[in-house]
Amino acid sequence: MQRRLFLGAAGASLLSACTVTGFSSSGSKNAPALTTTVVPPESQPATPPVRIGLALGGGAARGFAHIGVIKALEAQGIQIDFITGTSAGSVVAALYASGMSGIELNRQALKMDEATIADWALPFGTRFGGWLKGEALEKYVNRLVKQKPIEQMRIPLGIVATDLGSGKPILFRRGNTGQAVRASCSIPGVFQPVTISGHQYVDGGLVAPVPVTYAKQMGATFVIAVNISADPSAQAVSGQASMLLQTTTIMGQSINKTELAQADVVISPSLPFVKGSDFTARNEAILGGEQAAQAAMPLLREKLRLPQKTAQAAPLPPH
Repeated sequence: MQRRLFLGAAGASLLSACTVTGFSSSGSKNAPALTTTVVPPESQPATPPVRIGLALGGGAARGFAHIGVIKALEAQGIQIDFITGTSAGSVVAALYASGMSGIELNRQALKMDEATIADWALPFGTRFGGWLKGEALEKYVNRLVKQKPIEQMRIPLGIVATDLGSGKPILFRRGNTGQAVRASCSIPGVFQPVTISGHQYVDGGLVAPVPVTYAKQMGATFVIAVNISADPSAQAVSGQASMLLQTTTIMGQSINKTELAQADVVISPSLPFVKGSDFTARNEAILGGEQAAQAAMPLLREKLRLPQKTAQAAPLPPH
């Protein structure tokens, strides 16, 4: 019995010694025991969220179509992370960035009186050549955005204008919202240039008819471009205002193609009966924008990898 106890104790001691001293892979005694290290699999980096930019192009009175596009995007639950605007697009971009909904934009558009943004420059033969000073437009925009500067908007906002001295584009990201919009809308010959910090600025449509690259510059990884420029060959030119708008459109054609090629989705409202100088066709322009956005929605949702759904156009609010 004692012998059995002795053998059991000896065996236990031997096993204990093996776990402490062990043998190396070369067979040498007293080397550390081999251990197996469990390495967890490398975690895959998370896919960064898509950051959607909306680039609203210029087109004077045709810019009301931007409102219809925004209404359609809202109906589909598509949220915008950045917004840029040129000329007429800068007006809608600023108001939307400030927190207005598509429906609110629609109401504002239908009750807008052109006289509130038309401040005639007298005498007409000024050295700047513009009929309108643009100060009324600046005040109108600032009133609607509640005097918020660009950097305090709910949606990050960028407004494009052209430096008259250098011919280069400028992207306004800070400062007086109404003044930046006024600069972006200052079509040569229609509005007087705007002086900001010693530089004169005119219409952003001369350098970026649809500011896609600037939406990307702000941080957008997916850009929806809204092109409202008219086909010059389909436009009847009557009067000096129409001629000036037509000239701006022609000059921006090649630049426009370059910008639109960089967009992920391009929405081009069909506005055959809406001239750039016709502010009476607001309903038609808004509806045209809404219909164009709805037509582009399957492609847009596919590229954004969103489930498909349908939405009907919301009725226009009463005058």
